[in-house]
Amino acid sequence: MWERGSILRVWLPLLAGLYAIYATFVLGRGPHDATQKWGLALCLIGLSGVIVGRAALGRSFSVMAKATQLVTMGIYSRIRNPIYISSLILITGLILIVRRPVIALLLVLIIPMQILRARREAAALEAKFGDAYREYRKRTWF
Repeated sequence: MWERGSILRVWLPLLAGLYAIYATFVLGRGPHDATQKWGLALCLIGLSGVIVGRAALGRSFSVMAKATQLVTMGIYSRIRNPIYISSLILITGLILIVRRPVIALLLVLIIPMQILRARREAAALEAKFGDAYREYRKRTWF
């Protein structure tokens, strides 16, 4: 659990993310109303999803679409792209905390990018794992 790889892959990003959310919420405009508290909750949910997804991928994680292993356990047993979904939840929460609607334009850019990236990954996985990936795809969301 505490090997060097998991510290760099999971624990340091988790701590950095928690600190960034804390700093954004606590040092941001206050007093905090219900909208900002919902934003905080979404940020924490989104960060958790990113970290859980990243941990489940282990060494299979890559920035570019590669098909090294078909990960179908943990959160990947329900969602094919939990990191993408979770990052959108995180950004939505951030928008609510900082109260800068212009940041929502990020979503206009990120959502199509995530869809294209998911399609590239799906093509790479289908090319390598064939029927196993197609079956996995039938029983999971996005």
